[in-house]
Amino acid sequence: MIVQSQRDLAGLLRIGKVVGLTLEHMKAATRPGMTTAELDAIGAEFLRKEGARSAPILTYKFPGATCISINDEAAHGIPGPRVIQVGDLVNIDVSAELDGYFADTGATVPMLPIAPLHQKLIDCTQSALSKGIAAARAGRPVNEIGRAMEAVVRGAGFRVIRDLPGHGVGRKLHEPPSVPGFYNARLRDKLTEGLVITIEPFVSLRANRIYAAADKWTLKTPDGSTAAQYEHTVVITRGEPLLVTKV
Repeated sequence: MIVQSQRDLAGLLRIGKVVGLTLEHMKAATRPGMTTAELDAIGAEFLRKEGARSAPILTYKFPGATCISINDEAAHGIPGPRVIQVGDLVNIDVSAELDGYFADTGATVPMLPIAPLHQKLIDCTQSALSKGIAAARAGRPVNEIGRAMEAVVRGAGFRVIRDLPGHGVGRKLHEPPSVPGFYNARLRDKLTEGLVITIEPFVSLRANRIYAAADKWTLKTPDGSTAAQYEHTVVITRGEPLLVTKV
């Protein structure tokens, strides 16, 4: 969507704060020994208390309020009986709707201690997100975001998962444009002031593609390599983007 009024902006900031706080609440609660269903229930209850509706359920009838993906599960992991273990990288993706506005955020939570290579992966992915946000300015091509993020990832010796781009958001969970995490020279569309998008690098140790698991939802790396993701919903401006989901 394009922000066209103060009402639009206020609505986005309201749901952005809710999903951001839900993510922080879930991150603080994540611990070895709990199941992903238990963690999801914490997020679902937080959203309910804030009057927000889970976007995956609302939009896709997803079997969970949030997506929780572990290690080689890059995205869309279904909350269930899986027990979180020491050493796991737990990705939590929270998106929700409130008063007709949607926002989307995510983060990877390490269950310490973790392997040094996995810490490097997390640090790289966070850095890629920061560089992608810094590249997002009105008037610039959309692909400058991917160029900035891919440079960080390649420099660290990792791979961008090319099947999982960022996207427009605001009136729906997924809207145009696609915002790849890699440089696509053919993608010359320009970022416009007020455009609402997610910026979300998906980074893997080795894989640059994913496949759907038997449950038809969970997206995994084909070689079993660990993945990480961080995400913010932002509003494009002529200067630094407005981070809708930052709390």
